[in-house]
Amino acid sequence: MKRHFHLGFATLLTLLVSLPCWAARVGDPAPGFQAKDTLGKVHTLSEYKGRYVVLEWHNRYCPYTHKHYASGNMQSLQKEWTARGVVWFTVISSAPGLQGNVTAADENAYVKQVGASPTAVLLDPSGQLGHLYGARTTPDMYIINPAGILIYEGAIDNKPTTDIADILTATNYVSKALEEAMAGRPVSVPVTRPYGCSVKYAD
Repeated sequence: MKRHFHLGFATLLTLLVSLPCWAARVGDPAPGFQAKDTLGKVHTLSEYKGRYVVLEWHNRYCPYTHKHYASGNMQSLQKEWTARGVVWFTVISSAPGLQGNVTAADENAYVKQVGASPTAVLLDPSGQLGHLYGARTTPDMYIINPAGILIYEGAIDNKPTTDIADILTATNYVSKALEEAMAGRPVSVPVTRPYGCSVKYAD
């Protein structure tokens, strides 16, 4: 019995140690970052202070991500909110050799093919940005307010399936949070459990 206890405790300790203790938390200042996009431009979070920023973790080969792009749902969200002044970054943290890792040219062709319109696609093959925010799934969504505070983290909606039809009846947490925040109200659902494929980090 004692042996099982020690093994279980050791496993738990390993899991806790492996978790990024610095991961972003809702209500705290969003961690600053610097990342290069698929056009070669470097973006820093600080340059967008005064604007809402959305981070969308992405893996085109994940069926959960595919659901939102094949339906046009993600593209519609990007177009709507960037038109309203929101900065929208699609982030790819898949490590080289793992599912979802793409070249800049390949991603630019994909963005054009599916009609996506984020502000930029950030390439994060080292996983540094993903670990900084604690991104776990594709998609995993984060919203930062103009003061630089993280106000939402989690799922894109309340339908954790790969069924495109579910989008029609889903509550979109990202739109809901942005609408509330822009109206000067507190975000009613600031944290949800993200769903999708695991982010394909190297470690």
